[in-house]
Amino acid sequence: MDELQLIEPSHPVATIPSGNVPEPTEKGKVFVETYGCQMNVSDSEVMLGVLQTAGYSAATRVEEADIVLLNTCAIREHAEDRVMGRLSQLSQLKMSRPDMILGVCGCMAKHLSEKLLDRVPYVDLVLGPDSYRDLARLVQDAVDEPALDVKLGRTETYVGLDPIRKVGVNAWITVMRGCDKFCTFCIVPYVRGRERSVSADEVLRQVRIAAQEGFQEVTLLGQTVNSYNDGTTNFSNLLRQVALVEGIQRIRFTSPHPSDFSSELIETMASEGKICPFIHLPLQSGSDAVLSAMKRSYSSNDFLKLVDDLRAAIPGLALSTDVIVGFPGESREDFEQTLGMMRQVRFDSAFMFKYSERDGTVAGREIPETVSEVEKGERLTELITIQSEISLEMNQAYLGREVEVLVEGAAKRVGQMSGKTDTFKTIVFEGDAEANAFVNVRVSDCTQKTLIGKVV
Repeated sequence: MDELQLIEPSHPVATIPSGNVPEPTEKGKVFVETYGCQMNVSDSEVMLGVLQTAGYSAATRVEEADIVLLNTCAIREHAEDRVMGRLSQLSQLKMSRPDMILGVCGCMAKHLSEKLLDRVPYVDLVLGPDSYRDLARLVQDAVDEPALDVKLGRTETYVGLDPIRKVGVNAWITVMRGCDKFCTFCIVPYVRGRERSVSADEVLRQVRIAAQEGFQEVTLLGQTVNSYNDGTTNFSNLLRQVALVEGIQRIRFTSPHPSDFSSELIETMASEGKICPFIHLPLQSGSDAVLSAMKRSYSSNDFLKLVDDLRAAIPGLALSTDVIVGFPGESREDFEQTLGMMRQVRFDSAFMFKYSERDGTVAGREIPETVSEVEKGERLTELITIQSEISLEMNQAYLGREVEVLVEGAAKRVGQMSGKTDTFKTIVFEGDAEANAFVNVRVSDCTQKTLIGKVV
């Protein structure tokens, strides 16, 4: 399994739906706080849709909510620690409002299950990622006694449930759930279940709804999204069908697995203009020995050949990646091979982490730690330093260029706007522009993370 992009926002994301929410009803208000990846954001939008259909409305502040749900991540221990800290904060609100329903949903809920009720006895509701269809009933059950439902389903894809999407320019569309890769470091197959694809008809229905709501960009989501196959439609064909939906101008997807990147998919990306020339392609390690221990199913040479094929077919392609340092057994030589791979591939950006042992994974059960936390930290610092230099150089190549930007809204600096290029570069710029509009911007400066420019 590969992590989806934007792994952990610096703050919880409060999912606030747009204007089609009904007025508050006697059933009360719900506030959903989302931690983790875009899949969790998409799931939170489904949860809000379920509750709205049942007669609940959205709260814009946690203090005014009758139901508070934390949609959680379990990919690393740090993610769970953040949620536990937030639950401690919310305990004060729960004490002052004992009738408030406090729930923990998602991957952490499945990972800890009933242990969570023991550790945090003031939690009323614990739901796994496959339990949201029954969310309204389970909320009612939790009024009388704590409710727990963390069963994983082999068929649940939430067909027919319409999400309440948060305000923005991009619509998240989940096209497959679960994972069959069972990488030794990863908890996801155990907390999200086995791989299953949403039918192409349902995906296209969701894309059309997004277009009707005014979204011009969609991102197709899956743990290994390019292994999508509903029995009649593979991922390449799905992309071509999505591109035919009127109103959709940009198509993104995340996260593909390197082993499932077919030549057909590469040709589709090269020939279909709506598919953005950006791929989040998780590497994890540049060492074949470590990749084998991780059960990644590709070698470093396989990865390099794939990058060469992608860049040959798609001019101007931007790449990001995931890298783990300090996996058990990683020697200094293994780490040097990862550094060499980063220098050779030259990713535009990277999510870089120290290995974190997770209970329930193969590595957690069978592969003892060999790299100290100090050494992990030193390796991570070295890796970040090198990638920061590469990211700055990659952005400097945009200086003087004119790029098309989908405007997201006002930037932090007064009088400036921000948005994304088709290569997923964040750009801050001066000039007249409205959110969800396309403008041309000339790049005049940059940092390692951001382009800077002015509307042409």
